[in-house]
Amino acid sequence: MMNISDKGVLAEEPLSEAAVAAYLRAHPDFFERHLPLLEMMRVPHPCGEAVSLVERQTGLLRERNRALERKLVDLVQVARENEGLSRRMYQLALGLMQADSLDGVLATTQEQLRNGFRADVVVVRLCGDPRQGLHFTAPDDPAMRGFDALFETRRPRCGRLSEVQYQALFPGHDANGPRSAVAVPLLDGTRPLGVLGMGSHDDTRFHPGMGTLFLDYLSEIISHAILHRLAVEPPLSA
Repeated sequence: MMNISDKGVLAEEPLSEAAVAAYLRAHPDFFERHLPLLEMMRVPHPCGEAVSLVERQTGLLRERNRALERKLVDLVQVARENEGLSRRMYQLALGLMQADSLDGVLATTQEQLRNGFRADVVVVRLCGDPRQGLHFTAPDDPAMRGFDALFETRRPRCGRLSEVQYQALFPGHDANGPRSAVAVPLLDGTRPLGVLGMGSHDDTRFHPGMGTLFLDYLSEIISHAILHRLAVEPPLSA
């Protein structure tokens, strides 16, 4: 026969914290069935004073709501900026279609990008015979060879360019030149057509982490406009 003392030895041990936590995870509706417990429970507060679980949960929900509101504001701001960029891209495309010469295409590109895209300096360097104009540079010129990697990747480079690239796009601007810049490849399919360079005196205007989607659009639009004018204008006489 088991005596009373034996029963005491076999008495159930108190639940561990891990067991309580496991039970609550397995029964998330526990407090819905025991609402009075919520008011009795006290939890630490970041400010130091203990508060009820209900108050703590309410505070957490307010913090989450504020975080969601901030994210929503950021999304709205990004949407507005993208809408503005889309409108300026549309205006640039219209201007390029109305240009009646290669010089007109390049002048429109420079004007639109300076006024609409917050670029202080805009240059276009085209691969070709320098006798065709100031915008042309021989493909084997060291200045253009500095963009070989740009043409291989077919992706814009944002931020601080190499010294060779900087001098090729912005010669003579060492002291007061752009503090940040972007180089955009202009392409005829896979063949290098030239480079579009944009510079800003603001060293944060163009940076490596910026998105390049609209820069890719710029590359396509300007490349097509240049190719169209090169096709219809008479070639350079020998």
